[in-house]
Formats: sequence, structure tokens, C-alpha cells
Amino acid sequence: MSDRVLSTATAREAIERFQRIVQGPLLQQINDLNREGQLLSDPNNWDGRLAAQFRSHWAETHQKLLAIRDALEDLRRQVAQINQNIMQAGGQ
Repeated sequence: MSDRVLSTATAREAIERFQRIVQGPLLQQINDLNREGQLLSDPNNWDGRLAAQFRSHWAETHQKLLAIRDALEDLRRQVAQINQNIMQAGGQ
């Protein structure tokens, strides 16, 4: 493990962009997919043989999307904390 502590301007800019993507459009799009999938999984909204096939896979997909959303948010928090720790340790 290295004792080096570094957070360049390039890294800090990438962190800001990363945070904006995760907090903004990416999480919103995952939430949007979940909302639309929920509507499509209701046979009162969409039915038929292929719609039923979609429904049979939707629950697993829905759970995976939620897990991805949560993992991205955790990663975003970790990146922010790591950078904060580096800056407090005297990183440049």
C-alpha cells in the first residue's frame, strides 16, 4: 500500500462530474425505468403472451435495478469521502 496522498485538479474535476452523473441523470433514469417497468408489469395496463413473459422477468430486473442504484449511491459517497480524506491529509 502506498503512502502517497494525491488528488489532482483533474481528479477533483472527474469526481465532481462523477457525482453529478450519479446524483442526476443516472439515478433518475434508473428510477424512471423502474416506474415504467412497474406500469408494464401490471396486466391491467399491458397483457398478452409476450407481456406475460416480460412480467415473469420484471421482478428480478426490478431488484437488480434497485441494487445498481444503491451501489452507485454508495460508490458516490465513498468517492466523496476518500477525496475529502485525501484533501484533509494534505493532498494536492
